[in-house]
Formats: sequence, C-alpha cells, structure tokens
Amino acid sequence: MNSNNDRYPTLDHFVGQSALTRLQRLPESYSSQPSNTLLAKLEGDNPAGSVKDRPAYSMIRRAAERGDIKPGDTLIEATSGNTGIALAMVAAMQGYRMVLIMPENMSEERRASMRAYGAEIISVSESEGMEGARDLAAEMQRDGKGLVLDQFANPDNPRAHYETTGPELWQATNGQITHFVATMGTTGTIMGCSRYLKEQNPDIQIIGVQPAGESKIPGIRRWPEEYLPKIFEPERVDRVIDVEQADAETAMKRLAREEGIFAGPSSGGSVFAALNIAREVENATIAMIICDRGDRYLSTGVYDKP
Repeated sequence: MNSNNDRYPTLDHFVGQSALTRLQRLPESYSSQPSNTLLAKLEGDNPAGSVKDRPAYSMIRRAAERGDIKPGDTLIEATSGNTGIALAMVAAMQGYRMVLIMPENMSEERRASMRAYGAEIISVSESEGMEGARDLAAEMQRDGKGLVLDQFANPDNPRAHYETTGPELWQATNGQITHFVATMGTTGTIMGCSRYLKEQNPDIQIIGVQPAGESKIPGIRRWPEEYLPKIFEPERVDRVIDVEQADAETAMKRLAREEGIFAGPSSGGSVFAALNIAREVENATIAMIICDRGDRYLSTGVYDKP
C-alpha cells in the first residue's frame, strides 16, 4: 500500500528547472539589435536561492553514492557565499555537519543564511580572501577534521550543469540558442554548460565574464595562476569579457527597475556582457545566468547607490 510519503516529492526534487524569461526593455535601451532575443535563467528559483544549489546537491549526492561520506560526517568547504548557503541547505536536508570557511567581508545575509541551516562558519581576513579560505580548508582536511568537497576541483560541480542546466537551456530554446553568457567564479556553470551545448551545436558561442582590473564583484574572480580552479578548461570558453564593477552594479539595478528581476552584482555582470554582445550580432538567441536574488546583498548598500 502506498503512503502519503510516496505521493509527495522531497526538497531535492526542486533543484533545477528554473525559469527562462525574455528581457523586454533593457535590450532596447542598450541599442541592441531588434532581431536578437535575450533570455535570463532565474537561478534564484532554486530552494536555497542560487545557481549553486545544483553543484552543491550534485557533489554531496555523488560523494554519498561512492561511499565517500555518510550522514553524520563533517563536510568542509571554502566559499564566498552562494555555494556555502547551498551546501548548508543540502547538508541539513541529508544529515551532515557543515563547516564553511569564508572571507570576513562577505555580506551578513549570506552568513545568516548559512547559520540558519545549521552550518558552522569560520572567517578568514579580507586580505587572505578566498585563497586563504581554500588553504585553511585543505589544512583542516589534512588534520582529519572533515572532508573537503572542493568545488574548485570536483568534477561533480560541472557535471551538475552538464546534466541539468545545459539541457534545460537547449530544450527551452528548442535548440535555437546561439550564445551562452555566464560569470566565472569556480567556473563550474560555464564548464558544464559549454560541454553540453557544444555537443549539441559546436557553433554556439560560450562567453565568460570576469571582473576588469581591480573591480570586486561578489561571486566572480580573476584567480592567480596557482589558484585557478582545476575544473577550468580554457578551450571551452570562446570569449571572455571583462566587466567593471560600476557597470555590473548599474546593470543589476536596471534589471530590477526595468525588468522586475531582483538579482545580485554578478548577475549584473552577465546582463551587461549579454547586452553588449547583442549590439554586435543579429538574429541571435542569447541566454545568460541570473545567479541569485538581490536580497542577499541589501546590507552591502549596493542598492542604495544612485
């Protein structure tokens, strides 16, 4: 006899399948070619509110399937925010202890979200940054304090996007997608989507977005060579666009005010890059990743600036 438990899906069934929506007003204001279609994939729809729900669930699930971890074990990860929130959510859902290491200058909303899921947070200084957080995570693993999932080197990170995000984009556009735009942090999103989309049509252009110069855009990095994510394969990216922090933040605020899409600065970077591409091409279908929701950044004051 089937119980009610068999009728209703659990939380993990709602990771992915985010909305893909067309931008209506911004393309015109940026003088984009009218024949182009710009599509925003709203990853804030995920249970923990960002695109990182996909790799977080993939890394923990695959590790459990391999027998590397079991409920009750301690997991460790260096994070700037969204991955940590997502991992904390999955760990709470599946019964793991989660220790997250992050720079002290990350927004309070992110820290509060991680704590709400029961994660322990260890801070490193702003000067140590993500490099220092990654070094400390490795040191803790060597000392036997838990297992580092290592989003920067774990193939289950891009695998999540190869198996879900890429196919969703291909199916939602009926194979008409011509350009894919994603910011580059751990690079899992762009690596997994590039692999899948290029298998379907090698002519699809894969566009990476990174901060210009000394710009600081949460969630996007220009890594020193020795810290470059091991999952990153440069040949999978056709073009990299450098975006200034001010341009990313302006696009982010206009996205909210003119499209009704409330997102964070990294999403602004994707939007800015996609709008500039749309001025160069015609008859294109340009899809971009909107990584998370804007309420995660309110305490930083980024939405208070004119």
